Amino acid sequence: MAENSRRFSLVDAGAAAAVLLAAAGVIWSPKLSGAVARATGVLVPVTVMVDVRGVPVADPAALKKVAIVIRNQPHGSVPVEQVIPLQRRLAAVLPDGKVVSAPDPNQDQFPSLDARFVLRGEGRKGADGVVFGNQNLKIGAPIELEGTDFRVTGSVTGLKVGS
Repeated sequence: MAENSRRFSLVDAGAAAAVLLAAAGVIWSPKLSGAVARATGVLVPVTVMVDVRGVPVADPAALKKVAIVIRNQPHGSVPVEQVIPLQRRLAAVLPDGKVVSAPDPNQDQFPSLDARFVLRGEGRKGADGVVFGNQNLKIGAPIELEGTDFRVTGSVTGLKVGS
């Protein structure tokens, strides 16, 4: 009688490893993990404030939706809730040691955008700050905002987790 037992060869082991790696890639993919996190309630609303300075923009109100680039990695689009213009100020020291400041009069003649972008997206609270777009984001971190006609670099100046 011939025995019907089958041995696993090196090719069978390689095929099994490829199937396991493909399954792990599907389970741990960023889009799927984001969908799972959203469904389980791990993702919460996150408000990110980004300050940009000295950007020549003709119509800052036209900036409605931006794509975020953190550490040269694109992380999707988020709506712009508000663009708050920031007033540039000049400071001077008087002979008696007092410091005075006044609005920069050149801002009207040489318009450039100094503004705070208030962005709203989804993220989660991590051990090292807020995880936004699969990256840890902290105050002071450089961030790029990209639209169809522009790309500006700014700094994170505020983070608020929750509603």
